[in-house]
Amino acid sequence: MPEIDPTEHEIAELGPKIKDVDDADELREMLRLEEEGEDRAPVKTLIEDRMDKLAAEDDDGIDPSTVDLSELTVADIANMVRDVDDPDVLRDVLEREREGEDRSSAITQIENRIESVEGSEDDGEEVEYVPPEEKYPELDHPTSDKRWVEGTAGAEYRDMWVYCETQAGELIDVSKEMLGKARRLMDEYNDDYDEDERVVAVLVGDEASEHVEDVIAYGADLVVTHEDDRLERFRHTPYTEIVVDMMRAGGDLASEGHEEVDWKDYHEPRYTLFPATNNGRDLSALVQGALDSGLASDCSGLYIENEMISNPAKVGEAGDKKEFERVLHMKRPDFSGFEYSTILCIDKPNRDFHPQGASVIPGSFDLPDPDPEREAEVVDYEMDLDEDWFQVDVTEHDRLSGGVDLTGNDVVVAVGRGIGDDPTEGIELALDLVDAFEDADLGLSRGVITSSYAFDGHVEQYVSEERQIGESGQEVEPDVYIAAGISGAIQHKVGCDESDTIIAVNTDPEADIRDFSDYFVQGDLFEVLPRLTEAVEQGELAAAMGEVSDD
Repeated sequence: MPEIDPTEHEIAELGPKIKDVDDADELREMLRLEEEGEDRAPVKTLIEDRMDKLAAEDDDGIDPSTVDLSELTVADIANMVRDVDDPDVLRDVLEREREGEDRSSAITQIENRIESVEGSEDDGEEVEYVPPEEKYPELDHPTSDKRWVEGTAGAEYRDMWVYCETQAGELIDVSKEMLGKARRLMDEYNDDYDEDERVVAVLVGDEASEHVEDVIAYGADLVVTHEDDRLERFRHTPYTEIVVDMMRAGGDLASEGHEEVDWKDYHEPRYTLFPATNNGRDLSALVQGALDSGLASDCSGLYIENEMISNPAKVGEAGDKKEFERVLHMKRPDFSGFEYSTILCIDKPNRDFHPQGASVIPGSFDLPDPDPEREAEVVDYEMDLDEDWFQVDVTEHDRLSGGVDLTGNDVVVAVGRGIGDDPTEGIELALDLVDAFEDADLGLSRGVITSSYAFDGHVEQYVSEERQIGESGQEVEPDVYIAAGISGAIQHKVGCDESDTIIAVNTDPEADIRDFSDYFVQGDLFEVLPRLTEAVEQGELAAAMGEVSDD
């Protein structure tokens, strides 16, 4: 039995997992399990692609000096040059690519590798450090006025901090999922590096203390809370100021206006996690920016490993390599169907990039089982909140009692930018098809949500973020998913790929959605949707689909 049973995972989880499998026999067994179980074409493609890559590596079939570059994809070239350390060989590959396919993205990959191997022209010389205010004297350089930027080199960082979001008085599931993942990561981290670092849960709100026992049960070693009646609703400034102040409490910043505390003796967190919700995305960017670090947004995979880096800007000396320890590898979906990018936040001389921070897509990690017997330290963080942070008062608001949940429907009819010729009619046609089924509802692509389409009043009520399907919306698994006028980008694919049957309607025969649809109808949704509605009303949808070619 392989370590990973693909039938127990959704495709969004499998992408990064399969890329880490290096045993061909294990991949073959995974393929057998998938064929005998779920038998999902995209999953089999993932496994087969990985097997092909391993076979190519085992055969040593790619010699960069002689390979025909026209037979390689850009990804193949990127993988090939990653292991080439001879700049002359790389320059030869670069020249042949320019004389042949001349693909700009491939050329960039080769040039980046040459720069990584060679560094500057003064090979072996130390890279001179010039402070930003001296390097850019003619500019009002934003980092010149931020006192923290130059004050973090060589500081001490510890622990993984998890911002635990609540909504309508409830601790949301993604907060629990992040705590469970953080617990596993830090347990492995402490074993690997012989450390005793903690999972720190952050709770901010008007009833923050009510969730302390829950976050402890889901994995926190330390809980830091701040409770204030004025924090019932998420507010950018006070939430950011509170979280940043917590993370900078004590340590070597006590002289900068922070008091000494007995629960934290380091500069800032080593790692930070935030939920990739509307509020979480907002807060994560603001906090990481205030802490002078970066952010990997909308991640679906996390692991901690050492990483060998040769970039002169990071190692301080051209032509040198350095192993960076304890690097949080943050995986997020790319714009292709099956690829993922791994984001690293690496320090450089005279400049630390900590905390290493990520926002996490809800549902990316398993919901852990709570342990009510766990114990942890709890800190009620005291802080005076500036009245200027509350200049705007919310005098009246409505809270939706239910919202739109598309996950329980037998059928979901989703429309995308293909409605652009007549947005109102496009929504109306989709709603007609929804009404034809017994249990169906309307979904939307992000393109419709973020567009500037003008809708007539009677359909405008249906165009809301609550109906968005995809990476930053809902993930649905209906019996039938009808995607009309949706191109099929990876962000949308993540939200619908587990549907039993996917029917796509698109005028573009090369649309990405064709690759993971069971039926593809090449046509205008304004013509196709009425015919589908008629077929459903007459009980002939199956027959109608049987006449559609899906090859």
